[in-house]
Amino acid sequence: MAEIIKGKGVIAGIAMGKIMLAGQNLDGYLMAYQPEDLEVEKKKAADALDKVAEILQNSIEKLQADGGAEQAAIMEAHRMMVQDPMLGESIASKVEELKNAPRAVLDAAEDQAKQFEAMDNEYFAARAVDLRDVGKRIAKYILGVKEPEVGDGAVILCGEEIEPSVIAGLPGDKIAGVILGAGSTTAHAVIIAKARAIPTVVGVGKAIEKIADGDAIILDGEKGDIVIRPSDEDRAGYAERIKKQAELKKYYEELAKLPTVTQDGVKVQLMANIGSPDDVDNANKYGAEGVGLFRSEFVFMGKQDIPTEEDQFKAYKEAVEKCNGNLCVIRTMDIGGDKPLPYLEIPPEENPFLGFRAVRISLKRHELFMPQLKAILRAGVFGKAAIMVPMVINVSEILAVKKLIEEAKVELAHEGKAYSDNVQVGIMVETPAAAVMTPVLGKYVDFFSIGTNDLVQYTLAVDRGNASISYLYNHFNPAVLRLIRLTIKSARENNIWAGMCGEMASDPYAAVILMAMGINELSMSAPSIPRVKEKLRAITSKRAEEILEVVMALEDGDDVKAQLTKLI
Repeated sequence: MAEIIKGKGVIAGIAMGKIMLAGQNLDGYLMAYQPEDLEVEKKKAADALDKVAEILQNSIEKLQADGGAEQAAIMEAHRMMVQDPMLGESIASKVEELKNAPRAVLDAAEDQAKQFEAMDNEYFAARAVDLRDVGKRIAKYILGVKEPEVGDGAVILCGEEIEPSVIAGLPGDKIAGVILGAGSTTAHAVIIAKARAIPTVVGVGKAIEKIADGDAIILDGEKGDIVIRPSDEDRAGYAERIKKQAELKKYYEELAKLPTVTQDGVKVQLMANIGSPDDVDNANKYGAEGVGLFRSEFVFMGKQDIPTEEDQFKAYKEAVEKCNGNLCVIRTMDIGGDKPLPYLEIPPEENPFLGFRAVRISLKRHELFMPQLKAILRAGVFGKAAIMVPMVINVSEILAVKKLIEEAKVELAHEGKAYSDNVQVGIMVETPAAAVMTPVLGKYVDFFSIGTNDLVQYTLAVDRGNASISYLYNHFNPAVLRLIRLTIKSARENNIWAGMCGEMASDPYAAVILMAMGINELSMSAPSIPRVKEKLRAITSKRAEEILEVVMALEDGDDVKAQLTKLI
């Protein structure tokens, strides 16, 4: 008989298939392992570190060649963990103690993982999963255990915590869905699944124990429902939904060719968030009208050293050209916080989200910032480019950045390199300080782009990676809506344009009230564009303004969301 268990749907879509339990248990292999003498065990551990690093590097290069910049960056983080001298020293010490290479590797990785978990931060807890994954990878190499292989058809991967390398290592068409017992939406496994649009449910908890290897499953990545051993009736019902999904996909493909304009003629530009130039091709298929956020930090990730001006120029130029005359907004490196880079040698911080990050690093480290500015200015010759500066909180930071841009132009002129003198300069509005000061900041920039991911967490004092308080994280909270409305109003009064590049931009209900507020542009992950376009094309600006006034009078974010669902 079918049983339904519930989790949190994080990547929409229906998946039907058989379960493959992921996260192999190595206990049996460890029991059967016969250690040799100490020197041999030491050599096995050292060789495994080198070999796994080499395997990961090959995987990184393949992912980069296939346009998987985000996935490559995650695998690069794993490679750096494998080659971290601290892990190597810890493994060597454990081998001396245990005289057993695979157990030493697992113990050393576990010790470091526990240190991350002790920091009481969801982001670091998710990195603890990565460390255990790395330890398991190295141990499996020593034990001769192969990675899971999928036969005919696709499977639904299921585990308390699935190693990111398992998902990254399997072809996308072999994974129908993903189920995680843990509740983290920031886990690297989830990020990779999202990049591949694999329906995913997390936070299943203890109920995951009801799912056995080989079980037939139906997974609803939107509602979070998991149907175990479905009946013929269940299958028929979900098969109908899968058919409707396919029809909707076809409809969205046709919608991609149409403009984003309300029924009474108000236009909103829908653009894409990208991590690499290859992502522009996919964005164009969904009807993106340019790039509203090129996360340039992905150009910096997956590298042994700081990318040169020439390396960056090639990446930015390719993205600008692929925009076919539409604007390409390149965010300067948003490093720090949840995106540390070991080769920058920035000391660990107690609270990196409030620390030395983004523009704060750029203004202190000119040897990093100037090559990037020069590369963007040069790329501007090949289309329309814009510079967007993250984490700005005051006028002095804007003036300092603009001064460096002028210096970059002088250097390029002296070097005889062509550059565009028509590159817009804007800032991300992602802190309450910036939002409150937009009437003033607007005098010094060409545009605002509202980064709601951080704006929501800073305004509400809610860590967006903390599952235990995730119910408080709501972009419809009236405090957030008022800051957004002020930002858009300030842009209009300063005769500049206002856009949004945070997750809120991909919410079709939010898009309607943002349009009523006067937003000019919304930038989002490419697959979200059709849903947002559909809502905007189906309404008049007058009706949207009426709805906006209704929700702005409400006092609770959940009430706002409920009212929007009812009215739109």
